[in-house]
Amino acid sequence: MKKKELLGIAILAAGIGAGVVYSGLQPNSWYQMSLSQSAHHDSAGTTTVAKTAYVSNDPATQAYDKVKASVVTVQNLQKKASLSQGIEAFLNQNKSQNNDSLETASEGSGVVYKIRDGYAYIITNNHVVDGSAAIQLINADGQKIQAEVVGTDAGKDLAIVKAKTDILKTAATFGAVDKLKAGQSVLAIGSPLGSAYASTMTSGIISAPRRELSSKDTGGTALTTIQTDAAINPGNSGGALVNLDGQVIGINSAKISASSDGTSVEGIGFAIPADIVQNFINQNEK
Repeated sequence: MKKKELLGIAILAAGIGAGVVYSGLQPNSWYQMSLSQSAHHDSAGTTTVAKTAYVSNDPATQAYDKVKASVVTVQNLQKKASLSQGIEAFLNQNKSQNNDSLETASEGSGVVYKIRDGYAYIITNNHVVDGSAAIQLINADGQKIQAEVVGTDAGKDLAIVKAKTDILKTAATFGAVDKLKAGQSVLAIGSPLGSAYASTMTSGIISAPRRELSSKDTGGTALTTIQTDAAINPGNSGGALVNLDGQVIGINSAKISASSDGTSVEGIGFAIPADIVQNFINQNEK
């Protein structure tokens, strides 16, 4: 075979090969459709799928399963008023408790820590409920529950919410934090960006078991925190930082997204340690 003919065949083969790869990248291509069809039909026109039970032994999955039902979305409801309605209506916009006249101003997360006498008690961040006219909870199944704020501490950025309900049936347990070590695996569970992403879990490690943040760092009061690189985003505030035993070791509170000079930052999040949370709860339940 002549050299020119060999070259022509090589070019043609390359063209066909490229065509198959290219067509495989196209939506609704024959290549994709034929794979899809062959994956769903056998020669008799039916498919038999074996019924296989699978139980995960992954510690992160087991920890998530323990805590998931106790983590809720916390909606801060406020009444929207404008200056056109008068200065009094604008200043008093959140005094109305009529939920029909309220709208969701912001969303965060919360953790059920106790269920007693028909009430569920939820710990969250103060900044999640601050300025609310009413509070609405959404559980992992999407059910809505009316609640009320019963205790706050702006300095610690903690708040307690109470709801009379039989929908919330699972309370989380707190874990010890005195022996936490850098490098220990942790999970963050909450509603990043709100209820649309409820029950989201991210994973990471403890970057520092005890990190002191100054008032300059926080823009308010100094805080003692657990630093983690688990992804914490707006909406995760008030959610659970969990160890692999499924115990809550902190309440997610904040992250650093940029330095003071505008440098972008990743993987620096903070949670309020469980011992500080428990002290706050005890002080507000006396």
